[in-house]
Amino acid sequence: MSTYNLLNNNNIGIEIYSFIEKLFPICRSITGNGTRKTLELIKQHIPIEINDIPSNTKVFDWNVPKEWNIIDAYVKNSKGEKIIDFKISNLHILQYSISIHKKISLDELKNHLYTLEEYPNWIPYKTSYYQENWGFCMSYKQFQTLEDDEYEVFIDSTLENGSLTYGELFFKGEIEDEILFSTYICHPSMCNDNLSGVSLLTFLAKTLIDKKTKYSYRFLFIPETIGAISWLAKNENNVHKMKYGVVATCVGDSGQLTYKKTKQGNTLIDKIVEKILVDSRDSYEIVDFFPTGSDERQFSSPGFNIPVGSLVRTLYGKFPEYHTSADNMDFINSKSLQDSFTKYNSIIHVLENNVIYKNQNPKCEPNLGKRKLYDLIGANKELPSNSNSIFWLLNQSDGNTSLLEIATKSNISFIDIKNMADILVSHDLLTIVN
Repeated sequence: MSTYNLLNNNNIGIEIYSFIEKLFPICRSITGNGTRKTLELIKQHIPIEINDIPSNTKVFDWNVPKEWNIIDAYVKNSKGEKIIDFKISNLHILQYSISIHKKISLDELKNHLYTLEEYPNWIPYKTSYYQENWGFCMSYKQFQTLEDDEYEVFIDSTLENGSLTYGELFFKGEIEDEILFSTYICHPSMCNDNLSGVSLLTFLAKTLIDKKTKYSYRFLFIPETIGAISWLAKNENNVHKMKYGVVATCVGDSGQLTYKKTKQGNTLIDKIVEKILVDSRDSYEIVDFFPTGSDERQFSSPGFNIPVGSLVRTLYGKFPEYHTSADNMDFINSKSLQDSFTKYNSIIHVLENNVIYKNQNPKCEPNLGKRKLYDLIGANKELPSNSNSIFWLLNQSDGNTSLLEIATKSNISFIDIKNMADILVSHDLLTIVN
């Protein structure tokens, strides 16, 4: 039986943050060269397979959209001054804007400008994926300074047949049952809502390289919504192997951890995440499933019903910086990324070590003293921090009760229960059933 140990790396948060910093300038979308460049950078860390699905491919009730790429975009006033410049911030462009070059009045320009009045210094993130349009995003503060003038608008972009690109990494375990970790790669320069999940899963996948595991693990780096739909359409015949999943996003801000439960609400993955949060002794929130949000709603749709939850910090849409230029490198921090990584790493640790044991000496309590497992004055420093776990394990290990169930019943951390189980196995007091 293989085991998966927790990674003890106090610098992992810094590494995740640094990778986000590298990915931040790239103009990503649901298709295009920015997405490919992002995947190529991920591939420098983990051996993902990069896949393409051609434009116009039918995927259930959808069609893969045309591929969009942008080279440059700006708005100039009559003096030739750039008042909006895509090269300064890729959030300045309405995603999927078509190519245009003409001079227009202020009134006409205003019909193609997007601002955020309640946060006047921030640039909003806006898209027009499935309706041909063009536009620019700018701060409301700058918008207020626009004068009645003739403006030159220029967008050098292409919208043509190409492909939707995604990354996938599969680790084969001892059994075919799969655990899914998914994140989306389609947002331009936003750190928490997008890149935090991308970077965290990159480094989480790294922990599985060359490891032997019980479960098989699948990591997806996909464009949100259309990417999940496309992947499910392409892999429909093998989805039955997928037992549980977690969508990673918004894991870098300073808020408390929040877990959005699976649609089923009481599955193994729900119990694991809740136990990890309880054991952390930090504040947290657990919310019931709702059919909006990220790709958990695609994986959990009635035709698939895969139990997929989402472990985030502040829930998407619940922080003001969401989908704005304020979701930048200053909004996230390495400490939060480290903590989020630890929780995700713990999910795999519990999955891999949640075995069932059987007491080898079931008739009354065994003599722990002669085995040097019980010290009446509590001076045995080799025991786990909660030595009470020994009695819970001996009492509950009936060949039917899992380690997670024992840890939950006893209110003892899973790590302490697992460490004590290892000690009892080494003394032939417990044996693994499965």
